[in-house]
Amino acid sequence: MNQINLVVRNMDAAVAFYRRFGLKIEAAPGAFHASARLPNGMVIEWDSVEFVRQWDSGWNGATGGSTVLGFSVPTREAVDEIYTGLTAAGYGGHQPPYDAFWGARYAIVDDPDGNSVGIMSPEDPKRKFWPPAQPPPGS
Repeated sequence: MNQINLVVRNMDAAVAFYRRFGLKIEAAPGAFHASARLPNGMVIEWDSVEFVRQWDSGWNGATGGSTVLGFSVPTREAVDEIYTGLTAAGYGGHQPPYDAFWGARYAIVDDPDGNSVGIMSPEDPKRKFWPPAQPPPGS
């Protein structure tokens, strides 16, 4: 895989959200297309609903979905800090931070178009447990 493309209703809002994760996004204000190249060569692109039909004639108008885009952060504390900052800025909190059964601190927020964005700390083998609790705490 080399690319992820998100169709967005409001390009400026989407770019502002993803820049909070440190992405270097190339986009002019009011643009219909934006992109960011990640250090591993992967590309994330955003296209406005007005532009998507230029390259996808079968687009059905849906934005958001059940895919979770994941961002790694350096510490367990960073998960809580980023989640708190994003929800305080008005972004939807999808899953509050919790200690996940696989040993990481984990949370999910929704971007402006309803796409789920995971925030995950490094895994700590000492914090792994089985079976996982159902549902996650705080949900």
